[in-house]
Amino acid sequence: RILTVEDDERIRQSVKLALEEEGWEVEEASSGEDAIAAFMRKPADVVLIDIMLPGIDGFDLCRALRKSSDVPVVMVTARSDTHDVVAGLEAGADDYLAKPFHSRELRARLQAVMRRSAATEPPGAPSRSAEVIHFGPFEFNLQRRELRKGPQAVPLTTGEYAMLKALARHPGQALTREQLAQLARGRAFGPYDRSLDVQVSRLRRMLEEDPTHPRFIQTVWGVGYVFVPDGSAKP
Repeated sequence: RILTVEDDERIRQSVKLALEEEGWEVEEASSGEDAIAAFMRKPADVVLIDIMLPGIDGFDLCRALRKSSDVPVVMVTARSDTHDVVAGLEAGADDYLAKPFHSRELRARLQAVMRRSAATEPPGAPSRSAEVIHFGPFEFNLQRRELRKGPQAVPLTTGEYAMLKALARHPGQALTREQLAQLARGRAFGPYDRSLDVQVSRLRRMLEEDPTHPRFIQTVWGVGYVFVPDGSAKP
């Protein structure tokens, strides 16, 4: 999920279209004030900020976000001069992008900062940003390491939390067992290691009305598993 902050509607809509085609959920804001309100309402996984904004500029917006979150930030500048780049990095940005840019470069930059952010967070550790994922009757707060079904807390072991976090952060993406092992355990998947499948089965017993016909954690035969937050049909 990305929050894109840009006062030029034409550019904002172009970015939105390009990212939605890649499966991103895009939240838009046209000013720094709107961006802060949107982020407080529903935190994003990465924020794309244009430097030249009305009211609060991009540098001040980045500093404001940094006071409460380690969310990856990519700054967009109309100039690629050293001053803007240095000022953006000093404000807390993770990367920058100079206008005009191609949609493929934008996607590559966003994916790179997401990978770097994920790599610095141990698998079983709480999320550094205030991520809350809703699916079915469940609310999964990654910062608090808390899963709730309505008002009721659902206890999770560290391993179960790490596995659910790995799946929930990649909705609709079929993950191989090797990818899940790296994301949830930080290590390679052994060819005779069945503990990963056992952990998925345990999660299904917690989450699914009928674990034999799962809605949320579905098997992709010959690949691995996919998290489907709306419980739609298997891919």
